[in-house]
Amino acid sequence: MSDATTRQGTTAPLDGATSTAMVYVHDRDSEGVIRQCLSDLAVIKTEFKNGGIDNAITDLASRPSPRLLIVDVQKVEDPVAQVHNLANVCDPSTGVIIVGETNDIRLYRELKAAGVVEYHVKPLVRAVFMQGCNVIMQGGEALPASTRNQIIFVVGARPGSGATTIAVATAWHLAELEKRRVSLLDLDLQFGDAALQLDVTPSHVLMEALEHPERIDELFLDRGMAAAAERLGVMASLEPLDEMLLPKEDALLALLERLLQRSRYVFVDVPNAAVAGLTRVLHLPSTILLVSSASLVSARDVPRLRDKLGPNSAERTTVHILNKTGTAESLPEEEFAHAAGAPADIVIPAAREIAAASRLGIQGLQKCAALQRGLAPVFRLLIGKEPSAVRQPWLRGLFR
Repeated sequence: MSDATTRQGTTAPLDGATSTAMVYVHDRDSEGVIRQCLSDLAVIKTEFKNGGIDNAITDLASRPSPRLLIVDVQKVEDPVAQVHNLANVCDPSTGVIIVGETNDIRLYRELKAAGVVEYHVKPLVRAVFMQGCNVIMQGGEALPASTRNQIIFVVGARPGSGATTIAVATAWHLAELEKRRVSLLDLDLQFGDAALQLDVTPSHVLMEALEHPERIDELFLDRGMAAAAERLGVMASLEPLDEMLLPKEDALLALLERLLQRSRYVFVDVPNAAVAGLTRVLHLPSTILLVSSASLVSARDVPRLRDKLGPNSAERTTVHILNKTGTAESLPEEEFAHAAGAPADIVIPAAREIAAASRLGIQGLQKCAALQRGLAPVFRLLIGKEPSAVRQPWLRGLFR
């Protein structure tokens, strides 16, 4: 970073390790977009800290500067003055990107004149933000949007809502029929049945990855992923019931970063008990499939989960799938929408064919026409075109 007041040289480092990138942001949505951008660019040694430019100034006064520095100026009264203060403690070679909430061309010009590489207004857009990061890191252009890999979180509003069945069927469809490379994680470490439905053997590998993320490399994943199909790898555990086990967020972030480098789609089956502890993970750029039945208790829990997950943004979308409608325990759709505060995005009626197929696992699900019809909007959402296994007439009544 350079301006008229830039201090030449840096404070002596506290240790020999220097971060390639350091990020100081206040909100989880911005953090999630930045995490994904840096992962797409294969940036290693990245540090994320909660806070803004004030925290960055304090930290960098006593440690080496990174190659890329991203700082938040939200609610800062005089961001230009603080950028000059940042320059006083920052190495001139550091590329600085500022994020904030004020959309003002005069502020943009003043920040550029102060030496920042780019200023981005929230909410951050992944494709645009990557351009500035890549200029600093590699001097090139960002990856086109079509090549970026996706995370799909599947969250059941209640146990028994059918979330795992939907995760398994969708992952299998994308791998086998759309010929995409797919990974599936089952985060229910003690009671998950994704492996059972896909007819693979659960192992201790997922638990090991979440306990020792430093061991995660290509060889670890090659040995630890169970092959459910040619392009579909599964990580699932079936741990003892000695104590309640929930995934560790930092370790899961490290695992997802690795999987996104090798899979076009990464599905994560998230038990509802784990949602509260995965705030940063669930704010990564992603599609969140929130699956519920049409019961009264689900109508109560869907808005609570939506509130926890947060509003949709340019990089993160929650899609509510109302599953198993029409059973004796189900509310009529209009009553459910009234109780839940909003209608569902996708509705999958209950059908004997689906219930029978789910008992047979993937062997039955892949042949279940009723489930394929119900999931057609999900396939289209994720691949951006009509799904290979579903013909156009089946879709006409499903899109709203």
